Amino acid sequence: MAFVNNGRFEKFTEKIWLSSPTMYPESMKYVMEAYETNWMSTVGANINEVEKVAAETSGTKYAVALSCGTAALHLCMKLAGERLYGKPPVGVGALSGHRVFCTDMTFNATLNPVVYEGGIPVFIDTEYDSWGMDPVALEKAFEMYPDVKLVVYAELYGFPGNISEIKEICEKHGALLVEDAAEAMGATWAGKECGSYGDYAAVSYNGNKIITGSAGGCLLTDSLEDANQARKWSTQAREAAAWYQNEEVGYNYRMSNVIAGVIRDQYHHLSDHIAQKKAVYERYKEGFKDLPVQMNPFDETKAEPNYWLSSLLIDEEAMCKQVRSDTEALYVAEAGKSCPTEILEAISSINAEGRPIWKPMHMQPMYRMHEFVTANGSGRAKTNAYIAGGIKDVGADIFQRGVCLPSDNKMTAEQQDRIIEVIRACFEE
Repeated sequence: MAFVNNGRFEKFTEKIWLSSPTMYPESMKYVMEAYETNWMSTVGANINEVEKVAAETSGTKYAVALSCGTAALHLCMKLAGERLYGKPPVGVGALSGHRVFCTDMTFNATLNPVVYEGGIPVFIDTEYDSWGMDPVALEKAFEMYPDVKLVVYAELYGFPGNISEIKEICEKHGALLVEDAAEAMGATWAGKECGSYGDYAAVSYNGNKIITGSAGGCLLTDSLEDANQARKWSTQAREAAAWYQNEEVGYNYRMSNVIAGVIRDQYHHLSDHIAQKKAVYERYKEGFKDLPVQMNPFDETKAEPNYWLSSLLIDEEAMCKQVRSDTEALYVAEAGKSCPTEILEAISSINAEGRPIWKPMHMQPMYRMHEFVTANGSGRAKTNAYIAGGIKDVGADIFQRGVCLPSDNKMTAEQQDRIIEVIRACFEE
């Protein structure tokens, strides 16, 4: 059954995006500086400045500017693998054959780099309190596999979970932590910046992120040796010789000095973007206060989100019937109830963009046979959001009931009010 607007709600003439780039004319001065000085390659003043400000903003000592956040995560995994297991032979991944504990409810870019290096992802279930990795499930995973020495943790939608507890668990078990802060730039936990908790971390400047260069990312570390190694790998691992001398595999991962010019200026606007995104979140929270939904959860005593994407979770008793295949969804409308599919159709009918919550990795076709650990032990989703024995699969449940809302920081209050009105109509009796 499809949502039908019937002209009740006026359609926006220009699309309201989930999260689009916010650009400024002054950004072009650094781009033109690269052009006019002919520094159009992967070296130059813009790259140097981006690395400097990225490290300062994240509270780390060093940043390595790369072509994208996924490249940064890949080099994080390679650094971690070689630190843990030594340098492998050419053609063998640094994590080859080793299990790695990974955030389950995230985008696959968080953990595909584990596979690039031959690692075997083991997915750790989600907690309701933050929609991040459940520390209790992580402890259970270490009980089951005490030999694991690497954890990959992602902060979802710019709302930090208890990363300090995750870090403590890793240290207790002698494991390294890779922090995927791609969505959480500028957010903090307990006054400490996201991206500074991991032994290695990555941020992203993709077109939809809170600041952007259209592409790009940074690897973050407190080790000068590791930063230099990542830079070497990112420029095809060329040795210090007059000719092209290579002793190990390298990658074409370095950031362009032109793109760095855009990013360099975007950092001046980070705090403004966070304030604008927070205002969007607060308007949604106020607009939905009497509906059977909750907004992205976070610990208000310790977390300072960047509010990148505002999302809602429908109460279980307020869910109408919804089923999903790997590519399609159907629902049955019911008075006083709704579901993510209906809400997404409703906002689409007025030319606004939403998205389902990230589908957990253990539910993805390519990873369905991988191990999955809940707070109660190992398991796998069967129907709805439950595994064998009736134990709740938290990530599957949030995916079933959650929606990412239009969160563009250029959206006006009047435009957002119309989106709120449309969503409220989905729950009418």
